[in-house]
Amino acid sequence: MSWLWWGMLLAFGLVWFAVIGLWLLAVRRDPGDVSDAQAQRLQNRWIIGGGLVLPGVSIAVLLAFGIPVGHGMLPLSADEDVLRIEVTGYQWYWQVEYPDAGVSLEDELHIPAGEPVHIHLRSNDVIRSFWVPRLAGKLDAIPGHENVLKLQADQAGVYRGLCAEFCGLLHADMGFTVEAHEREDFEQWLSDAARDD
Repeated sequence: MSWLWWGMLLAFGLVWFAVIGLWLLAVRRDPGDVSDAQAQRLQNRWIIGGGLVLPGVSIAVLLAFGIPVGHGMLPLSADEDVLRIEVTGYQWYWQVEYPDAGVSLEDELHIPAGEPVHIHLRSNDVIRSFWVPRLAGKLDAIPGHENVLKLQADQAGVYRGLCAEFCGLLHADMGFTVEAHEREDFEQWLSDAARDD
């Protein structure tokens, strides 16, 4: 996602400079004597080039970069072996459950580093937006509906998450942490947490 953002910034920066350059050229340029037919041809070229070709090429290039990045952020297919974590938003905390292990937590997630996990999002009362800025994009948690977010931490560490949708009076208390463990440490944590519950 980071590469997509930087690529889009570069592309739009180039377009912005090109538009400013063309505007300065148009302001300072002396058109000279041109016939009506020549003026019409020039106008048609600018409309076709600047109104059809440039946007078409720009969109095609951005889609060529954006579609693979977006596809990589989609949840994996159901038949692949991926850790399932169920997260439900309440006023004013996140309930985190590991259904296969019988572990239940509040405002903290533990995941294995270097592996994708599926976060199944729900909300008990109002719309919320689950967001871990360093790991994935935002995804809404909607009452009566389940959304699935693919989350992956490439390195072990602690990542801060938050609710990115104003959800009421204590919205600021809807923060949480995601701790990514090396695979062996995660297995040990999950085993200890299951024994404690």
